[in-house]
Amino acid sequence: MLYHLREAQRAVLQPLASWADSMGHLYGDPYSPLALTPFANRISAGFELLHRLGKDYEKPEFGLSTTYIEGLEVPVAERVEIGLPFCRLLKFERLLPKSLAHRASDPVVLVFAPLSGHHATLLRDTVRALLPDHNVYITDWIDARMVSTWHGPFTLDDYVGYSIRFMRHLAPDLHVLAVCQPTVPVMAAVSLMAAMKDPHMPSTMTLMGGPLDTSNSPTRVNDLATTRSYDWFERVLIHRVPSRYPGSGRRVYPGFLQRAGFVSMNPDRHMISHWDFYLDLVRGDLEDAEAHRRFYDEYNAVLDMPAEYYLDTIRTVFQERALANGSWDVEFEGRLRRVEPDKIRDVALFTIEGELDDISGPGQTEAAHSMCSGIPAASKSHMMVEGAGHYGIFSGRRWRQTICPEVRAFIAANRRESQLRLVS
Repeated sequence: MLYHLREAQRAVLQPLASWADSMGHLYGDPYSPLALTPFANRISAGFELLHRLGKDYEKPEFGLSTTYIEGLEVPVAERVEIGLPFCRLLKFERLLPKSLAHRASDPVVLVFAPLSGHHATLLRDTVRALLPDHNVYITDWIDARMVSTWHGPFTLDDYVGYSIRFMRHLAPDLHVLAVCQPTVPVMAAVSLMAAMKDPHMPSTMTLMGGPLDTSNSPTRVNDLATTRSYDWFERVLIHRVPSRYPGSGRRVYPGFLQRAGFVSMNPDRHMISHWDFYLDLVRGDLEDAEAHRRFYDEYNAVLDMPAEYYLDTIRTVFQERALANGSWDVEFEGRLRRVEPDKIRDVALFTIEGELDDISGPGQTEAAHSMCSGIPAASKSHMMVEGAGHYGIFSGRRWRQTICPEVRAFIAANRRESQLRLVS
């Protein structure tokens, strides 16, 4: 019922948002007579703010059409490598000129984007910084409301299965990088592959800001997941998709509830940001205003998560801490398999955390080192980024200038001999 009420609200707000957008242009366009009226800039700014508060935010584009390699501008084409019901594996194909043909053998990096509310485009800056030196792929998760119930449920075990399928497809010169929530299923996938002696193992595993062991530096996110019962999450947060969408009838954790949760963590910060946006428009500070638009175009674009996957994550990752406790069994290829990270031997491990991370606290990701006891110490690295919050470890200045160079060096130092022979 709540989802249907939300749809009714959308039906009311959409015409209002469109009207506010039109009025904002009437008062803001220099060629409009209304732009000459007193206080026109304030009126235009107010209408634009109203428009942005009431509009629907669709999934943004990655918009990565070029990159620079050895000082040359190189076109980039985005294409679907593998299409599955709940996820597309995207490749950012660098259209190399003949003078850069030798760069086709750059290492392959598979970026696992979170399935936790926002679209994979949230990692745009991650991909952009990796592109000059790597062949980059990313998991582009599909909004569950757009997936027909004919495709069945999607669970945390299915995420592990998707991960293994993608890694097998991209091996042998493969390096995986998981940001936030997927650190857990990606470690599980690599653990299962190691136990099965799978020949398609990645060379490196970089885990960034993930909840591998939530007993370390618990955050408000961890507290919420453990102070409420599993039944509460299922009863209060799970709803069925309305009939107007292809996934009609599917049980989901709706994106609009997730966005409300994001905002509730720092409501004052968002109110101040919107007020500053209004003042920037009034003053004509177009650069800061555009930065606000870009941020909230991404922040407000959310997707529905499959109910089974969300509830599995609450129980397995946060309430039972099954990975940290060594009690996690994953159904894969028709049988239950125990996740045993200590079986991983030949995969180099790099963990990255932000000092001020309020989503996955310091120590939660570093716990991977004790779990992966089979990896030699010489093949393990850890990085604590001073002054960085959760988003700062994969986006922004610290990511580009401090973290990404370390990731690049780590990957280059841990390419296997067979891969290096292919390059030479």
